[in-house]
Amino acid sequence: MSYVRRISPILFVIVALLFAAPTQAHHGWTGGETIELTGMITDVRLGNPHGEVALDVDGSSWTVEVGQPWRNERAGLEDGDLANGIEIRVSGEHTGDHLLKAEQLWIDEQQYVLYPDRI
Repeated sequence: MSYVRRISPILFVIVALLFAAPTQAHHGWTGGETIELTGMITDVRLGNPHGEVALDVDGSSWTVEVGQPWRNERAGLEDGDLANGIEIRVSGEHTGDHLLKAEQLWIDEQQYVLYPDRI
């Protein structure tokens, strides 16, 4: 058996694992409870793989994961809509200790649907 034939299956497995690693590392929807929160934004980090908003809800700090930049834009959010001092109402999946994955949110009475297939 040639050297190439012996090493080919090993290389295939290594390459397959390298491509699978990022998908294993990124978390998806976990089937958590859907809840709604209202609070004041105290910190914002927008970008990929998704944005995060720190939300003060009655003195308790929550991390709210919003969409990727393209998803936020598609929902109608503009620069400055998610900023410190803005009060928002958010509905989404409660995925852990004070962590919420936003499916939709409201600023004043304006609704922004981030994940239309989830509501």
